[in-house]
Amino acid sequence: MSTTATYVYTKQFKLENGKKLRKLEIAYQTYGKLNAKKDNVIWVCHALTANADVLDWWKGLFGNNDLFNPEEHFIICANVLGSNYGTTNPLSVNPVTGQPYYLAFPEFTIRDMVAAHRLLASHLGIQDIKVLIGGSLGGQQALEWAITDNKSIENLILVATNAVHSPWGIAFNESQRLAIGTDRTFYAQQPDGGLKGLKAARSIALLSYRTYEAYSATQLESVNDKTGSFRAASYQNYQGEKLCKRFNAYSYWYLSKAMDSHNVGRNRKSIVDALSLVKANTLVIGIENDVLFPLCEQDFLAKNIPGAALQSISSAYGHDGFLIETDILTNIIGTFLKESANKKIIKLHKTA
Repeated sequence: MSTTATYVYTKQFKLENGKKLRKLEIAYQTYGKLNAKKDNVIWVCHALTANADVLDWWKGLFGNNDLFNPEEHFIICANVLGSNYGTTNPLSVNPVTGQPYYLAFPEFTIRDMVAAHRLLASHLGIQDIKVLIGGSLGGQQALEWAITDNKSIENLILVATNAVHSPWGIAFNESQRLAIGTDRTFYAQQPDGGLKGLKAARSIALLSYRTYEAYSATQLESVNDKTGSFRAASYQNYQGEKLCKRFNAYSYWYLSKAMDSHNVGRNRKSIVDALSLVKANTLVIGIENDVLFPLCEQDFLAKNIPGAALQSISSAYGHDGFLIETDILTNIIGTFLKESANKKIIKLHKTA
């Protein structure tokens, strides 16, 4: 059973910066049924330009015959604040003006995304989450959630993510925003504004998502006499145009800023102290040749989250491997969850 819905929060939603949004809407999808004990919830936090349909974009890990399946689990994925897949975003109508926000939309953070999804969880009557999982920006959300509400998460799975967004990652995002900003239509207050800039931004982003090896394997020329019209160039154009057909420059702009804001140590004692607050059984997965979120960042998480396990995988696709290497992820995550369940049984026996 699959459900697509939108939750409307009728009160004012206060952002971390003190600004407020009226009539916050959160689009979400659920799969399967919540069991009587309400202990089969799998909550997925999605990455930068994904949507709430996790069975579509994380095939092989989520699906009817996969590790996380609707027959056994109650799977929830909600669209993040600022995204254009149904949740309140810069193209939404500002109730005050009656016009779309565009660049008047207030800036928001990863913590604001988490606060919104916690409101949704409360609305759905969900107090405990069996597995909270996310990769990249989704992992940043999952980590922040596990720190903010550290008693409700049983198992936490963080894939290709970090505790604080790096100067390297921020530089990539700023380069993409600079590309968007060179498109004059971005400031024209129109839904399709900035699309040429967004196309360039996506091209920049791909260089951080993939690797030298991936491009050599898929875009290498089969002849030696070319002086133009290279496959790699066509690929960059194609991927940029593909994103422009399903996304908008304003959401991309704001979401990249939200990613930059990620720092679990903000307004807390320190980053290390914040990580020590995680109580969930935690699995951290890194990708050995991830350019954007290098393995050292996952190693830091595992060393500072109490009892966390670290696994690394090799993928020719680099950072995008977290979406592609689902067979490997299934084996690693499946083993972790079995071990976690066994530990829970042993703990119950000891306390009985």
